[in-house]
Amino acid sequence: MSHIRLTAAQALVRYLAAQKTEIDGASVPIFAGVWAIFGHGNVAGLGEALYGVQDALPTYRAHNEQGMAHAAIAYAKAQNRRRMMACTSSIGPGALNMVTAAALAHVNRLPVLFLPGDVFANRRPDPVLQQVEDFGDATVSANDCFRPVSRFYDRIQRPEQLLTALPRALQVLTDPADCGPVTLAFCQDVQAEAFDYPESFFAEKLWTPRRPRPDRAELEAAVALLRAAKAPLIIAGGGVHYAEATARLRQFAETHHIPVAETQAGKSALPYDHPLNLGAIGVTGTSAANDAAEKADVILALGTRLQDFTTGSWALFKNPNRRIIGLNVQPFDAGKHNAEPLVADAKEGLKELTKALAPYTAPKGWTDALATAKAIWTQAATAVLADPNTNALPTDAQVIGAVQRAGTPQDIVVCAAGGLPGELHKLWNASEPGTYHLEYGFSCMGYEIAGGLGVKLARPDREVIVMVGDGSYLMMNSELATSVMLGLKLTLVVLDNRGFGCINRLQKGTGGAPFNNLLQDTKHATLPEIDFRAHAESLGAIAVKVSSLTELEAALKAARSHSRSSVIVIDTDPQVSTQAGGHWWDVAVPQVSPRAEVQAAHAVYAEKIGAQKLGV
Repeated sequence: MSHIRLTAAQALVRYLAAQKTEIDGASVPIFAGVWAIFGHGNVAGLGEALYGVQDALPTYRAHNEQGMAHAAIAYAKAQNRRRMMACTSSIGPGALNMVTAAALAHVNRLPVLFLPGDVFANRRPDPVLQQVEDFGDATVSANDCFRPVSRFYDRIQRPEQLLTALPRALQVLTDPADCGPVTLAFCQDVQAEAFDYPESFFAEKLWTPRRPRPDRAELEAAVALLRAAKAPLIIAGGGVHYAEATARLRQFAETHHIPVAETQAGKSALPYDHPLNLGAIGVTGTSAANDAAEKADVILALGTRLQDFTTGSWALFKNPNRRIIGLNVQPFDAGKHNAEPLVADAKEGLKELTKALAPYTAPKGWTDALATAKAIWTQAATAVLADPNTNALPTDAQVIGAVQRAGTPQDIVVCAAGGLPGELHKLWNASEPGTYHLEYGFSCMGYEIAGGLGVKLARPDREVIVMVGDGSYLMMNSELATSVMLGLKLTLVVLDNRGFGCINRLQKGTGGAPFNNLLQDTKHATLPEIDFRAHAESLGAIAVKVSSLTELEAALKAARSHSRSSVIVIDTDPQVSTQAGGHWWDVAVPQVSPRAEVQAAHAVYAEKIGAQKLGV
C-alpha cells in the first residue's frame, strides 16, 4: 500500500474534495466549497491547505462567522441536502459565532460541516490566545458548545484520527435520518502536523441518497387507517423536498383525492393553485387548511416534525377520533404524539402507500367542502394583498402582494423570523418546488441576507428576493457586502416598522404594555434615524427608498436588470397583521399580574389550553 505524507489539514481538504454525489446523472463534488474567516487558530494550517486546492474546493471569504454558516446551510437547503458546504473559523469568538448557525442546522435537519480551530493538543502555549479555561476540566474548550447542536462531534487531536473521523462525518451528513451539522474541532497544532496517509483514503467516493422502504407491518397499519378514513388530510413537511418527492406527493394526492396542507418547510411542495392544496397549516395557516385539520380523522404527517406552529400547539386537531400516520425517515419524528409510525423515505413511502391503498379515494363530500373553503380563503387573501391606494403606511401583507405582482413564478423568496414568515406562509403564492425558502424551524433573526446569499450560490439562474425587517437587517447585514463582492446578485426588500413589530403585537396580545420592542417604547435618549438606503449603498448595493406600493413594484422590476445586489426600503405599519386564517399559539401568560389586561389574557389562556390534545 502506497502512502502520501501530508499535514492533517492538507489531508482533510484533499478528502473533502474527493467526495462526490450524483445530480441529474452527473457526478459532482458533494462539497461546493468552504466558507472561511481566518485567525490564528486556522490560517497557518487549514488556510495553507485550502490555498492548495482552490480549483477543486473553492474558498469563500465572508464578513461574519454566523453569516457564512447561514449561507452554507441555505445552500444545502436549496440543494435539497444533496450538496453542502464547510465552514472554518479560528478558536474562541470566531468558533462561537457559528454555534447559533449550528443550532439552526440541527433543528432544520440540514447538513453543514463545521471546522473550528481549537486549542493546542500538546498544550505547550497554554493558555493560548482566546482559550476558554475550565478550572476543573482541562479538556474543555469553547468548541464544546457545539456538542448539543451537532449530530456528530469529534475533536481532532492526532492527524491519524481523520482516518475514522472523516468517513463518520460524511455518513452523518449524507444520512437522510441523522442528517444535520457535524463539528470536527481541529486543534491548531495538529492541523500542521504531518502523517503518512494511505493514498487509497483519497480515492473518489460517490455518496447517493439512501431511500429506506417502509416496514411491511407498519405499511399495513397505515393502509388500514387510510382505507377507513372519511376525512383524510396530508400535512407536507420539509422532508417532501429533501426526498425529492414533490411529484410523487402530487400523484398520491390526485390518485386518492386527499387534500394537502403545507408547513413552512413544506410550502411549495404543490403549486398554490392546485385544487387539492389548501395552503399553509397551523398558527400561520389558511382558514381552509385549518378547517380541514380540525375535522380530519386521519392525518398523514409526511416528512414533518410536527412542531407547535404546525399543530397549533396541539390544539388544532379537534376530531376526538383522529389518528396520525407519521411517514418520516427519522423514527424520532415518525412516532411523535402516539402516531402510527411509517418509517421510510417520503418518495418510497408514498409509492408503497399508493400501491397498497388502491382503489381508495377520499369521500367526494369531504373534498367538495374543502374546495369551497379554499375559494373563501382565496378571496380573503386577495383582499389583504391588494394595494389600497391610500396614504396610510402599508402592511406586511400589502408589501408581499406588491412583491408577488412584480415577480415571476420562478423567483425564490427568502425570509426568516418575525412577522413576515407568518404572512408569507399564509399569503405567498408558490408555483414551483423550492421557490419558497423560509427558515422557521429555529426562527433565527439575521438568517435572511446570508441565507439569500447561499440560495443564490445554489441557484445562480434564479432571481432571489430577500424580504427582511429592519430588526433583522440591523442584526446581520454584513453578507450584503459579500454578495456584492462575489457577484451574487440579491434583491432585498427591507420593511422598516421601526422595531420588533411582531413581538410588540404578541406582547400586547398577551396583555403586556408596549415595552422594549418598538424603538419608541425602549429606554432611549434619542430615537435613531436609520438611513437603510444609505447604509446598503455603503456596502456596495444599489439602493432606493420608496414611499408607496406602486413605487415598490416599479423598483422591483428595475432591480431585475441590475448587475449587482439591490436594496429597496419601504416604511410599514408595525401594528397590523392579517387576521384571516391563523390559529391559537401557546405562549404562557402570567398567572398573577397587577395589570388588568394580563389578568384578562390569562383567563383566555386558561380556556385555550384546555383544547390541547396531548399524548392522544
